[in-house]
Amino acid sequence: MINQQLRLEVEDWIAKDPDPITSALLRDWLDSENFTELEKSFNGFLEFGTAGLRGPIRPGPSGMNRAVVGRTAAGIAEFLKSRGLSKVVIGRDARHGSNEFLAESAEIFSGAGLDVFVLPRELPTPVLAFAVNELEMDCGVMVTASHNPASDNGYKVYLGGTIDGVKYRGSQIVSPADSQIALEISKVKTPSPRGSKVQIVSEDLINKYLEKTATGAKEIAATKIVYTAMHGVGTQTLLATFDRANFAKPILVTEQAEPDPDFPTVVFPNPEEPGALDLAITLATKVSADLIIANDPDADRCAVAVKDLNSEWRVLRGDELGTLLGHYIANSSNMSGKVLATTIVSSSALSKIAKNSGAGFAETLTGFKWLSKIPNLVFGYEEAIGYCVNPTCVNDKDGISAALKISQINSELMAKGSSIPQYLSEIWEEIGYHRTEQLSIRVSDLSTINKILERLGANPPSKIGKFEITSFEDLSRSKLPTIGFRLWAGEAVRIIIRPSGTEPKLKSYIEIIGEAEFVDQSIKEISAELARLFASYS
Repeated sequence: MINQQLRLEVEDWIAKDPDPITSALLRDWLDSENFTELEKSFNGFLEFGTAGLRGPIRPGPSGMNRAVVGRTAAGIAEFLKSRGLSKVVIGRDARHGSNEFLAESAEIFSGAGLDVFVLPRELPTPVLAFAVNELEMDCGVMVTASHNPASDNGYKVYLGGTIDGVKYRGSQIVSPADSQIALEISKVKTPSPRGSKVQIVSEDLINKYLEKTATGAKEIAATKIVYTAMHGVGTQTLLATFDRANFAKPILVTEQAEPDPDFPTVVFPNPEEPGALDLAITLATKVSADLIIANDPDADRCAVAVKDLNSEWRVLRGDELGTLLGHYIANSSNMSGKVLATTIVSSSALSKIAKNSGAGFAETLTGFKWLSKIPNLVFGYEEAIGYCVNPTCVNDKDGISAALKISQINSELMAKGSSIPQYLSEIWEEIGYHRTEQLSIRVSDLSTINKILERLGANPPSKIGKFEITSFEDLSRSKLPTIGFRLWAGEAVRIIIRPSGTEPKLKSYIEIIGEAEFVDQSIKEISAELARLFASYS
């Protein structure tokens, strides 16, 4: 039975909903007394934070739809106007609703009196980040849910220049901008005026991105690379970038090359997920490729698979690729005054590479919204396969430029009769073997994560497997405060447990340093123990 308060809330939303499809669906649920669906759609306004918006596509205030996007755009417009800012550029990926959400945003921004620019077609997120700086925009909005399931969509917000004392330079918002925008969104009660004055960004902008991304890259030895866009928008941009750099054309996984918002060949469109690269590996084996590269659907992340020393295909962990890229960049030029940076959940290997190369080192909270604010950054990465190899071009993670950089490294190694696994072995000989592993638990109810974290904080483990816990730190009270815990078992074993900021997951990040056989076995034991621990706490 639908109570009167909910009925009135739904009626009010229907009256103001600009989309006849979602308003009709709400009307049907209301008339049929479908309390289950209405409760999902009216469970609070979709939260706006430093990751922008992200959630399921559904009607009502709790989902991604035109009404929510329109109010969000109106709130962003007020935030910008109150600071004398007026120029915004919008991009989109190929997910369900992305085109409609871009159009809704453009109309609201235009109606608010802003100068509105729109990317000419569905393009990778790094192109939008590039456009903010190249076009000297005050704000950038990217309609995407990155690597979330097909049922989701989202809204990333970038700022240009220096705003409220924060040097953004085309990077994602950080606090307090998120709460300030959220406050403005909460004030929007009625549909805003709409406008139609919108400028389409010319192809010159995309060509500049391609040129700047390709500059300096050189294929020394001919390579055979298999590439998958994971049903996203990366294919055209990656192929054009490789062509500009005069690299051999990658071989496409045809089943995943074209944008498809249903992501039919994968359970989750995330290259990190088990099985996501199965089609790529099958093709690479068939054509005797020497490298596999994958982007996530909005192409801001990059995954790589290589043949190991036994000629078996293996997907590199995010920390392995980050360590390799960092080492290569650190040893390619004078690092005086330059900084390498990563996040608190990533491997400690980069700090040692920085020390050995004479570079500075910085550690941030998770997310490129923090890494991109580091002064003099020359390379930054997060273990969730996000890499910034050219921060002067794109001040954010960029799966296209990372793909080209790893292809260049692979080419140079092949020319010397070496390989990526051999290069990694050389790095471990220099700084010690660092092995990391991520254990993720996906939940349907977010309260499960809170329950586990509360019980873990109230009753910390004294041992995990054979390892005695020597330090247990509540990260909310650390110098980089965030929700989660950091555990140490001596100096060589570190475990971080925290909730995902973008998905309904509880994540654990394990790092062990030592002899390879001991480390690899210990990683397995700790992962199994953590899984049991979480099950007991939930």
